[in-house]
Amino acid sequence: MPAKTLLPDGFVFSQSSLQDFVDCPRRFELRYLLQVAWPAVPGEPALENERFMERGAFFHRLAHQRWLGVPAGRLQALAQDQELSRWWDNFTSFPAPAGRLLPEASLSTPLGERRLMAKFDLLVARPGGELTIYDWKTSRRRPRRDWLRQRLQTRVYPFLLACAGSGLNGGDPPEPEAIEMTYWFADFPDEPEQFCYSTTQFREDQAYLEGLLARIAVMGGAPDRAGSFPLTDHSERCAFCVYRSLCARGETAGQTSEQEEAGDDDFFIDFDQVVEISL
Repeated sequence: MPAKTLLPDGFVFSQSSLQDFVDCPRRFELRYLLQVAWPAVPGEPALENERFMERGAFFHRLAHQRWLGVPAGRLQALAQDQELSRWWDNFTSFPAPAGRLLPEASLSTPLGERRLMAKFDLLVARPGGELTIYDWKTSRRRPRRDWLRQRLQTRVYPFLLACAGSGLNGGDPPEPEAIEMTYWFADFPDEPEQFCYSTTQFREDQAYLEGLLARIAVMGGAPDRAGSFPLTDHSERCAFCVYRSLCARGETAGQTSEQEEAGDDDFFIDFDQVVEISL
């Protein structure tokens, strides 16, 4: 049977799939084109990391319930382990933003011949057309601003809101200058990171994202696709990729504790991203 050469029908791009392509085109091919399920862990110790990811996903569910109006005390009883309880205590000290709250809102927009979609942890629409994106992060380390700025999430979320947020702005497309994005870190509650959007950035993001999709289409539609999705040049990152043994880039997963001690964002595992991919 010939290998798949194109994305599945109805495939919708997300910041996660685009980040995979940027990080390693071969990983994108294996995960989304060939849909290879590979029995490996992204980092060691595996059990501890798995529990950490599950805890992060549970925290996001609690946050969602809070903005839906479930009493905080009732949710506090569900935060039973020490780390989750600490996160929740920090989160309940975060004041409710003023405006119309839309937790776990999803938006999509056409992009090239495909669609781009995102689910936002929280969208806040204020009178006058101001829109704020909130994203909760349960990462063990607080990443640097420059690293966050380069992530596809920081580009995709405001761009998509500018394209598809007319329903939150009286039927008119939001002005990019009225959009901001805030990352809030559960272990660093007093150190959020904010990014303001602009028309200039919107145009740059549109060209960049359309360019990514065009590259993927060319690679995926090549008559002889073997090798058209190359491995990343940053082989040191492969220690934290589940496909490392399939790509002959090592058998053993990297130690996340060593990664954290190094403090190098080039090796930073965004566990919230891993959870999004796996759910």
